Amino acid sequence: MCDARPVTSEPVPPADPGTRADVAALARVVARQRAQLERLRDQAATSALLERAKGALMAVTGCSPDAAHDELLRRARTGHRTLLEECWLTLGALLPAKRAAAADAGPPPAAGRWDAPAAGTGDLTDVLGRVGRALVRVGSPQELAACLLEHLAPEAGADAVMLYERLPAGGLRLLGHAGIEPTLATQWHHVPPVSGVPPLDALRAGEPRWLQDPAADRERYLLIGDPPERWPSRAWLPVPGGDASGAALGVLRRQDRPFEARERELLRAVARLCAGRLRAFDAPPEHPVHTTARSVQSVLDALPGAAILLTPLRAASGEVEDYRIDAATPGAVDVFGRAGREMVGSHILESYPTVAGEPLWHGYLDALTTGTPFESEPFAYQDTIDRVPVSGIYSVRAAAYGDGLLVSWLRHDPAELQKQRLADVQRLGNLGWANWNLVTGEITWSAQVFAVLGRDPARGPVALEELPGLALPEDAPALRRAVTELARRAEWFDVPFRLQGPREVRHLRMVAEAVTDPDGALAEVHGFVQDLTAQRSAELALAESEREMLLQRGVLQAERALATRLQHALLPLPSKPVRLAGLRVEVAYLPAQSGVHVGGDWFSAIELPDDAALFVVGDVAGHGVGAVATMAQLRFTAKGMVSTGSSLTGALARLNQLLLQTRDARSTATMVLARYDRAARVLAWTQAGHPPPLLVRDGEVRYLDRPRGILLGASAAPVYESAQLRLEPGDRLLLYTDGLVERPGEGIDAGLARMADAVRVHEHGADGSLEALLATMVPGERRDDVCVLDIRMPPAEE
Repeated sequence: MCDARPVTSEPVPPADPGTRADVAALARVVARQRAQLERLRDQAATSALLERAKGALMAVTGCSPDAAHDELLRRARTGHRTLLEECWLTLGALLPAKRAAAADAGPPPAAGRWDAPAAGTGDLTDVLGRVGRALVRVGSPQELAACLLEHLAPEAGADAVMLYERLPAGGLRLLGHAGIEPTLATQWHHVPPVSGVPPLDALRAGEPRWLQDPAADRERYLLIGDPPERWPSRAWLPVPGGDASGAALGVLRRQDRPFEARERELLRAVARLCAGRLRAFDAPPEHPVHTTARSVQSVLDALPGAAILLTPLRAASGEVEDYRIDAATPGAVDVFGRAGREMVGSHILESYPTVAGEPLWHGYLDALTTGTPFESEPFAYQDTIDRVPVSGIYSVRAAAYGDGLLVSWLRHDPAELQKQRLADVQRLGNLGWANWNLVTGEITWSAQVFAVLGRDPARGPVALEELPGLALPEDAPALRRAVTELARRAEWFDVPFRLQGPREVRHLRMVAEAVTDPDGALAEVHGFVQDLTAQRSAELALAESEREMLLQRGVLQAERALATRLQHALLPLPSKPVRLAGLRVEVAYLPAQSGVHVGGDWFSAIELPDDAALFVVGDVAGHGVGAVATMAQLRFTAKGMVSTGSSLTGALARLNQLLLQTRDARSTATMVLARYDRAARVLAWTQAGHPPPLLVRDGEVRYLDRPRGILLGASAAPVYESAQLRLEPGDRLLLYTDGLVERPGEGIDAGLARMADAVRVHEHGADGSLEALLATMVPGERRDDVCVLDIRMPPAEE
């Protein structure tokens, strides 16, 4: 997508009839005679230059005139130069050393020319010698233009130089330029074969065109420049090239003055010097095409559509600065109207400067860097050419190809784009529009209506009054009433209905409204049909899910009520602290407040024979009736075994075996089992995977070291150990379940630390009660049951 639109202009108006035609005819005769005179003078000047070069060479080498002529021809062939260029090079090399000898040789032929011994002649000779030597080193038309501007700026006041090549079709192509902006060069890169273009006029006539009167020149010619007044004087000279000149040299000046005779002669001579260099360029002017590009071009020549091959142009750092078009399909046309190979060689940013920094530019970079093809959304590109805005809407795709990018695009017609958008809306919304013209009887349905109704387009649309016949029998009456009311009263309707599809019943919706003529008669009905099957199926599935959830919730609530009653029956909670074996014991049980299940937390605090006491806190995994049943089994079994003399560790081992034998429930449990001997004031305890008891003594808060013991029901060969603690007056011991310390997203160690801090604060506060502690530790929304045994040894004075 490169390059500018061909520049167009109006032809020069024809002369008026009568005397004006005679004047024009006379002017053409005078112009032809002047051109013939100029050609004769150029031939004389060329002959004089050749004779001077031969004489200089004879003076240096002592050869004959024929030998000097042959030597000049040999040097020209060896250096791929013209004979005229070789003459200037010879004179430029010899004159500085032989200026005195050259001066003694006398004036050459064609006196009055730049090579005659007139005022300033030596200066022009030096200038042309320098130009001739410099041109030998240029490698492209672009370098040639820059070289000419460098030498002509001080000698002829040149501010810009342009070189055009005549195309076979008659138009022009810009070969090289210097002193003008890239955007302007892009706009004037190709010139169509129209009248009123100075370089074309100079090539057609074979004569220079000296444009020195801006007002008159604007009337006659289409001038390059924005605005054209920036170069008040300009010259266009045909570059000699055999029978017909194929190139034109343009010199543009900001000076508002005519070209002097010396400047004209200098420019004519420079144009002759350019002929050899232009013929020596056998590669494309600025952008030699790589072998890969040529092979890609051969493929693109056979492809339809718009596609180009971009080669990245990188800076020394490796960063992409621009892209060059190296191949293009014949059908590729850009926003400026450039087509096919006319775009080859141009740069993206020179042709489209507004692309820089846009999503399209970044998409090119991403595709080149990652190898992932880039596809743009439709976007509008706007630019101007000769102050005329041009625009287009494009979708572009770019994919990596070797070291470059293969870019294709589609230009959207606004009407087609709108049509495509409407089709996309219908497809995404699963709806289609329909129109019934009641005056002409014409019926028009979009393609999506046939898809929604499941009707073969070959059968055509149905009349409005026949539409209810497509619905299921139970839905047809409502749709028929709506259609009837629409026909009678022109009332719009929005009616859901169902129809039988190939595999399922489909839920549809139809919305229609009437259009009346000036007399109020119904003239047209239009509306849309939408497929709501997916939405309706989701609604039905949601309703069924809600019904099942309500049913399940009722079952769970009934189960919770039953489990709660069982729990209350099995775990009678004392209303106040009790005394057991000389210890003050307070119990707290807080059921979970989230969910519908009852947990398996439990406790036991009873007196044993011999003035002893048993303390148990446990937690059965799971919730519900099953957990309550397991809890009851463990509670009563533990009480029975310890009361009948079983050791604490032995009791845990048997409880573990009990859970393993009821494996169908897959139950596990944690437990702390403690026996207090009042006479010795010793608390013996063991545990099975349970959080450690918390001891408060003399203001110090610490957790007891847990003896070995894995949770119940986890292993067939567990090892349980016991530990002892001698209670001192004023001691406080807390046995609890994990619901007191666990929080979502928090580790157990953090919960234990938080509990120790809370106990420490309450122990030193005014209210060290269990109720106050629970108010701090237990959140309002409890996710698990909480069970706590608060055991205190009375102070010594009690």
